[in-house]
Amino acid sequence: MRKKMKRILLILTPLFLITSCQEQSVEPMENNSWVFVANEGGYGASNGSISMIDSDGNVSETESLGDIVQSLAVYENKLIVLVNNSHKIKIYDITSDGLAMPGIEIDTENSSPREMVVNDGMVYFTNWNTSDVKRFNLTTYSIDASIPVGAMPEGIILEGNKLWVANSGESTVSEIDINTFAETKHEVGSGPQQLANYNGEVYVSRTFYSSDWTETYHGASKIGSEILINNYGSGSACGGSILTYDDAIYRSFNGGLARMDNSSLNLDENIIGSFDQSQVYHVEEINGNIWFAITDYSNLNEVHVLDFEGNILNSYEVGQNPGDFVFWEK
Repeated sequence: MRKKMKRILLILTPLFLITSCQEQSVEPMENNSWVFVANEGGYGASNGSISMIDSDGNVSETESLGDIVQSLAVYENKLIVLVNNSHKIKIYDITSDGLAMPGIEIDTENSSPREMVVNDGMVYFTNWNTSDVKRFNLTTYSIDASIPVGAMPEGIILEGNKLWVANSGESTVSEIDINTFAETKHEVGSGPQQLANYNGEVYVSRTFYSSDWTETYHGASKIGSEILINNYGSGSACGGSILTYDDAIYRSFNGGLARMDNSSLNLDENIIGSFDQSQVYHVEEINGNIWFAITDYSNLNEVHVLDFEGNILNSYEVGQNPGDFVFWEK
């Protein structure tokens, strides 16, 4: 009996090994989403890049794309990239494997592009050097319009047929009809940076400086039936990010994200996140979570993902000076 048992075991063992090998060789699941991170790089170094975080949390990085990779947008299956100090737009096809290189490059003729919105095949982007909003046509791949605005335009949003542009070099926000290009300027206080829409009103984060540039001041404004202005004071307590989530508006504050009172624009003392505010470069909401870009402008370059309860869900190491995020899903 013992000899027969041995023969049976010798026959079954190879069959088990074959079955195990077949199970281990199953193809991995196809990646169906990306979070792209704009890594600005060092000013003048032309080492800006894009970090790509796949649906399993794996991080990869492109080669250098130019001097200051400023902002990103997704339109259908294309990634649109503004490279500020190289004065260009780069466009890539997005696939499950990442970005199809080398992409297409468009010269913006020394305009210093900053932020953008995309609507109906048109990219509207702000430009510091030319003090305008340019319109890039994704069908003809050409810049076909230029809309003058205020000094050093920064943040831009689109609500209905109106573009709203934060003129960071002055104290105004431009309201522009995209059909006629007619402009109305609203006085909102010094240093408007970023914009968000909530319940038909436009909220503005502001950062401005003393005449000798030794003090930094922060505030917020709201454009509605009237204009409300709130200055928070000096110091590095606030950043420039502002966003809406779950029927509320939030602003980066004191190393995290604080809920803003709709009427007074005061900030709640209960803060989501506990980072060093001097290292909080950008904050954004993606799929119900908060994404923090953290950098010391040198060796510390991280992305931290928190839920709105303040729990850290994931952390990633990325390229130098992360400053913008965008999400794509297949």
